[in-house]
Amino acid sequence: MMTTDDTTPLSRTRLLLEKARYLNLATVSPEGRPWVATLEYAWQADPLRFVFGSAGLSRHGLNIAHTPAVSGTLFAAPSTPGLDIGAVDGAQFTGTCGEIPADELGDYYAHFYRTVFPDPEQRDRFRLQPSQLRAPAPHRLYVVIVEEWWLIDTRTWERDRIDRRMEVPLTELSATALGGGRSRSSEHPPVAVPAQGDGHRTPTGQGR
Repeated sequence: MMTTDDTTPLSRTRLLLEKARYLNLATVSPEGRPWVATLEYAWQADPLRFVFGSAGLSRHGLNIAHTPAVSGTLFAAPSTPGLDIGAVDGAQFTGTCGEIPADELGDYYAHFYRTVFPDPEQRDRFRLQPSQLRAPAPHRLYVVIVEEWWLIDTRTWERDRIDRRMEVPLTELSATALGGGRSRSSEHPPVAVPAQGDGHRTPTGQGR
């Protein structure tokens, strides 16, 4: 169960941003077909935004190039089996996504790789150089600028079994309040990284 200090929208948001290792990002194709990609991410505040890496020709990359409007979720599940509504938490968001221009990579590059590869040896092995994240190279870093932020609201669930959402104004989620966006190095052990080219994970840190 969450403690009293963990139940404010600000505290819940901070915990989700730090502990949810992956986000699910929904995009739409030029033909109107939906697609969801599960992505490792780094976050930063002012404005609240998510950074992820991908191949530009990935399905979601192509969708973003055509339609930058996106939505997504973060989810934190309880660590023990069984139903504990108080231990489940999640967020939904809408926003605008695009490739990070080459002249802005310096604002995101180091923090992204520290977060996705907290182990220094893995980071040195798998990170791409800035020159490999701009044309004509195939990989890119993307940023999602969050425009709306919603949290799960289970306060009445035991009574009516309706899973509601509560909107949190972005003005309440400043860098000062959230802590700015930190590495997860103290939260997660090094991850096992599949070999490049296995169709699962790219050197930028997430699946295609």
